[in-house]
Order: sequence, then structure tokens, then C-alpha cells
Amino acid sequence: MDIQLKRGVLDICVLSVLLKQESYGYKIIKDLSNVIEISVSTLYPILNRLEKAGAVTVHSRAYNGRLRKYYKITAVGKKRVQAFLSEWENLTLIYEYIKGAVEQYE
Repeated sequence: MDIQLKRGVLDICVLSVLLKQESYGYKIIKDLSNVIEISVSTLYPILNRLEKAGAVTVHSRAYNGRLRKYYKITAVGKKRVQAFLSEWENLTLIYEYIKGAVEQYE
């Protein structure tokens, strides 16, 4: 899969987890584990990128004597998810067109 496309899909996966409720890194990874494999070293750059883009906000809260960062989706993040869904419909049409052309060629 193209790296840019994969990056975009991972961003949307993370935002989708946060649509349900705010969450922290390990829980986000756990929530996505049934859909896509994502490591800690992949997740935190995504969260940082989303924060810089204004798609998520971050706050720290104590948990078992340690500070844990919680991420919450913003209106910008919700719009990104909606835009992705709209774009994905177009990509599905393109995919079906290409698939049909390949099937005719074979």
C-alpha cells in the first residue's frame, strides 16, 4: 500500500476511535487491534501530527500515580473523518472501474 495512503488511513482510524470517547495511547492501540496493527512507535507520531493539525486536543491526568495523556477529537478531526468517508466513496468507484477494466482485459 502506498505510504501516503496508509498514513491517511491510519490517521482516520485513530480519529475514529476518538469519536467514541477520549482515550490514551495504549487503549487506542487495543481498540484498533481488531482492524489494523499499529505500534506505539507509529501511533505517537500520528497523534502528534493530529494535534498539530488541530484534529485532536491533549490533556494529562493522573492514573496510578503517573500522568497519562488523553486525546480528544475536535470539530476539525470530525470534519476530517467525514471528508475521508466522502473521498472513500469516490475511491470505491475508481476501484470498481479499474477492477472491471482488468477483468475485461484478462
